[in-house]
This record gives sequence, structure tokens and C-alpha cells, in this order.
Amino acid sequence: MSLRVLSVASECVPLVKTGGLADVAGALPHALAPEGVAITTLLPAYPKVLAALPDAVPLRRFEDLFGGPARLLRGQAAGLDVLALDAPHLYDRPGNPYLSPQGGEWGDNAIRFAALGAVAALVAREGAGGAPGFDLLHAHDWQAGLAPAYLRFGAGARRVPSVFTVHNLAFQGKFDPAIFPRLGLPPQAMSTDGIEYYGAIGYLKAGLWYADRITTVSPTYAAEIRTPEAGMGLDGLLRGRGGALSGILNGLDTRDWDPATDADLPAAFSAVDVAPRAANKRALQERMGLHPDPGALLFGFVGRLAWQKGVDLVLGALPAVLGADAQLALLGTGEWGLEEGCRGAAWANQGRVGAQIGFDEGLARLFYAGADVILVPSRFEPSGLAQLCALRYGALPLVAHVGGLADSVIDANEMALAAGIGTGLHFSPVTREMLESAIGRAAQLWRDKPAWARLQVNAMATDVSWRRSAAAYAALFRDTAAHAG
Repeated sequence: MSLRVLSVASECVPLVKTGGLADVAGALPHALAPEGVAITTLLPAYPKVLAALPDAVPLRRFEDLFGGPARLLRGQAAGLDVLALDAPHLYDRPGNPYLSPQGGEWGDNAIRFAALGAVAALVAREGAGGAPGFDLLHAHDWQAGLAPAYLRFGAGARRVPSVFTVHNLAFQGKFDPAIFPRLGLPPQAMSTDGIEYYGAIGYLKAGLWYADRITTVSPTYAAEIRTPEAGMGLDGLLRGRGGALSGILNGLDTRDWDPATDADLPAAFSAVDVAPRAANKRALQERMGLHPDPGALLFGFVGRLAWQKGVDLVLGALPAVLGADAQLALLGTGEWGLEEGCRGAAWANQGRVGAQIGFDEGLARLFYAGADVILVPSRFEPSGLAQLCALRYGALPLVAHVGGLADSVIDANEMALAAGIGTGLHFSPVTREMLESAIGRAAQLWRDKPAWARLQVNAMATDVSWRRSAAAYAALFRDTAAHAG
């Protein structure tokens, strides 16, 4: 018999995406179906979500949901069973899910995502459209953080357990305590043993406190966030709930990310026949204004141009790249100073450094399929997607030894090379000097063509799918449901 799980998230591929949360929310229903877990995904009905559900059927109406009428709709999209919370006063607006077109956060985000959590708890307990309630609620990140709290304090005898997944502890959803009366929670919830967080209301803290089990997106990150250095003010709570906390590494949708069938690539290739990959390198060099030199070691960076991602370290290590007669290509958008730094590096080193500010998924795929090395020098990285794409597409990931990067890439040190098991390069601590050292190691390996070829084959043979992680989620869900009291 299938375990019925209600997943509540603020974004989900392919309906709406701003980051890795959407990839996980969209991938888990497909990955868990073979494990006997049936997931229904509850999302806010943003304009993009409604457009993807033209045949959605109303299941329930709310006369006044946090300030306006709302409907709960059900539909299917891309093989997903979707519940959409259609509350125009909360979600029918331009911009991305959290920000206005001008770039600032919507002023009512606290109410918008309280509504999502409240409806998630209600549907988990009571069901909708004649269907019974669910066996378990799976809430993602701060936007769904109040859902476990509403479950805990909701009316009715039926006890629905919850699992709360933290995708990035840095985003915590902290709001003015003046909104508490509007949330509909009892007074005892506004305490340190509840949603109160250093004088504010903490939505992420609520999920961590009230959920039956907590997961995060890699085993190493699960250990890191229990320390003062990486716990971002929540390490004490996480240490206290250490028995309920586990790390499950994210996977990659290998049906979508497949260099043998990727329509965005000039040349298809596979681990069995890597030779056509050279055509992708030439195309990437051309797109980025680099010299068309097949012998030049090409480093690539794809991602947010942010301090967390270590982009300042990449710019600081540029002399090491140029000193190795290598090239550097950069793709991303983010902090203004880092965007200007990337533009300046490209202008000053034409033919050897290229930068495109913005995001283009087709070009990102070409980076993974054409670069020789993908740089992921993040200061912290809960799971990471870039290194998984790099492995899948035969670019060696050069990563900081943190979080999911440490868990998913095998460093090509001397012992690993001797054993034939390396898949990339690590560096630690996360400093410019250690990044420069790793760049030097990459350049040395590049000159050893047989060693490089072995590492590339190892990388592409790495299982980056959801297979193992799906089994771990299924086991966790079943154990949590079985022990609900």
C-alpha cells in the first residue's frame, strides 16, 4: 500500500523555479513513486502555476483566507499531482515568488506563506475533494515552516506527522512579532519553545521546532549546521534535536540532464564516446569570446555571483588561472560588485576570460558540456547542483570541502589516483590561497592526459541520480509515519 505524502513548497520544477528547492520538490515525486510513496504537491497558485494547470478542478473554497477569498485547485502537470492554493490577493502578482519586479521582498510575505502553511496542515489532516487526509506532511524551507506548527495546534484528534527539510539555513523567514495575532496560533506558540526567535517570529525555526523529523540536503551539511560557525543562530536548537536530524544528499534528474540526448548541446556524447565533447568546448569558447584553443585548460563557473559562492575567490585567483595558460568563463548574476568584477576581468583579459552576466539555461548546459573544470568554491553549500551536473557532463568539479560538495566529489589526491577512484578536486580551508593551489593541481593533471581521461570517465560514471536518496527518504517517511503518536 502506498504511503500518501503531502509535500508543501513555495516552488517546484517545472512550474516555477528560483533555486534548488524547486528542483528537489519537482524531482522527489517521480523518484519516490517506485518506492511506494505517492506525493501530492501543494503550491501557491502564482500566475505561472495557474498557466500550467489549465484543467485544474476546484476542490474547496475559503471565504476569508488571511484577508481574501481563495480556492484550492487540483490538476496535473509534468507527471505531478498538484494542489494549487488560488488566493489572488496573496499570489496573483508579477515578479518572482518572493520579490517584486523592483527587487524588494513583498511586504506581506509573512502572511502569504502563513496561508500556505495553514492550508497545508488543514489538507494534511482532512484531505480535500472527497479524498482522505494524508499519512505525512513534508514541508520545505521557511516558506512552509509554519505548516508543522499549524499541525501541532490544529483541531481534531487525527495526528499527522511531519518532516521538515532545510535547503539552506541562511534563509530563515524572520518577521516582526506584531504579525502574531494574524497567524491564528495559540499564545503558547509565541515562546522560545515555539516560533519566537530572538524577539522576532522565525518561520524556519518553527519548522525545526515542531516537525517530527528534520532533514537537510547532505550528510556533511547536517553536521555543519550543528556548529556555531555554520548554525546561523540555530545550532543550539539543532544540537538539541540531533536525534531527529539527518542529511540526505540531493540527486539530479538524469533523464533531463543527459549529454547523450541534451538538445542544447552542439554535439551529443557519453562516457562510452567522449570525443564529440571537444565540439562543445569549441562552441563554448566561441560563445564566450575565448581563443579557440583545444589545448587550453578551460575553467568554468556557473551560478549566483555571491559571496557565499566564493566568486570573489575566483576573481582573486585569476592570476593563477592565467599563469597556468588556462582560460576562464563565467556565467551568472548576483551582487553588483561581483558582476562588475567579472566584466572587468573579461575586458582586461580578452580571449582568455569571458563573462556573461545573466542566466541562460542552454548556455549553462554548454558550460558543463564544454568546460574542462567547473569551479564550485562555495564558502558553504548545503547540497549543490553544479558539481552534479559537472560530473554528469564530464567536467571535473573543483570544489570547496564543505556540505554536499564534500559528499559528492571524490578528491583526486595521490591515493585516490593510485586506486583509480578520483572524480574531481577538493580544497580546504576556503581561501584564495587554497583555491590557487587546487587550480595548480588541476593544471598538473591536465598535462597528464591518461590520468585526466581516467578521472573524466570516473566522473561520468558517478551515480548522481535520486536512486539512493529516494530510498533513504522513503525509509524516513515510513519510519516517521509508523511512530506518529
